[in-house]
Amino acid sequence: MKQLTFGILFMLMISSCKQNKEQVTIEPEVIEQVESSSEWSILFDGTNFDNWRGYLTDEMYPEWSIEDGAMAFNPGEEGGKNIITKKTYTNFILSLEWKISEGGNSGIFWSIYEDSKFNEAYQTGPEIQVLDNARHPDALANPKFHQAGALYDMVQPMHDVCKPAGDWNKCVLKVDHSNNEGSVTLNGTVIVEFPLHGEEWDALVANSKFKDWEAFGKHQTGHIGLQDHSDKVWFRDIKIKEL
Repeated sequence: MKQLTFGILFMLMISSCKQNKEQVTIEPEVIEQVESSSEWSILFDGTNFDNWRGYLTDEMYPEWSIEDGAMAFNPGEEGGKNIITKKTYTNFILSLEWKISEGGNSGIFWSIYEDSKFNEAYQTGPEIQVLDNARHPDALANPKFHQAGALYDMVQPMHDVCKPAGDWNKCVLKVDHSNNEGSVTLNGTVIVEFPLHGEEWDALVANSKFKDWEAFGKHQTGHIGLQDHSDKVWFRDIKIKEL
């Protein structure tokens, strides 16, 4: 009887240990998921422009408004109403969705160096193209260096996965100077990969329209920007994860 009692107690102890071990393995997974989601900072949640301002001004330009939870640009009589993040960034992953009007053109900048001698954000910040590939003539230029998702005038997309004007496109821009790696993922497909500095970067600039621009792509840290190209465009669900 003593042996039977001891056997039962032994089995209960093993069962308890297994349960405790299972609890230990499950708990870190939940924590990891929470930490992963908390790495992202919201730049635009559809309710306010708290993280944005106009380029070369402390205010938001009135041409930018919020429509149905999206950031909307309505072109005015004067151009140059680009907007930038209030913070600057170096290594990051930027995730957003964009939608362009028919025949429209816009862009996403990074590493913008803000200085009054540069009246446009694109004079310092490289651009990822936002475009209606079906209607805008830039889609056929050079030959594809101006298509949606291109590193504008420098690296053309490997695939055309852009959705039509009026549809939302999911864009993820990775800028990692530590590993000298940049990339664009559009609608789930990696379409552009490029270096960010060094001889290869210098060669890309030298073969582009920016070759004689004194400050283009020279600053690793800078603002992220959205372009006024005199066409209506929308952006939403903008978030960033610093690397």
